[in-house]
Amino acid sequence: MSDAIFLTGIHGFGFHGLFEHERTNGQNFYVDLSLSVDLSQASQSDSIEDTVNYAEVTDLVVEEITSNPVSLIEKLAWRIGERVLFEHKKVSAVTVTVHKPQAPVAATVKDIAVQVTRTR
Repeated sequence: MSDAIFLTGIHGFGFHGLFEHERTNGQNFYVDLSLSVDLSQASQSDSIEDTVNYAEVTDLVVEEITSNPVSLIEKLAWRIGERVLFEHKKVSAVTVTVHKPQAPVAATVKDIAVQVTRTR
């Protein structure tokens, strides 16, 4: 299947990280998703029930960013992917990219990100 829904730049302010100042001060996180979904039924019916409600997925991502801090963004990405698959049965695979543009590194970087893919 080659059908997909893309959500990019979902923003949340979270307290994820290894260092105490990350856990205390927090920072911006951005998440991109690619959802593999068979869109053939929705393209015929024009009904939200035949697809994935991206508003619900967006809310899920923001909730994960803004709650339950973790040390690694790898864990955050995995958690988002697993939750998308659990709550949205029409999704056969999800690719999650978590961006941490203010990651505490010595060099000046535009972004640091991890990407995970989860499938049924």
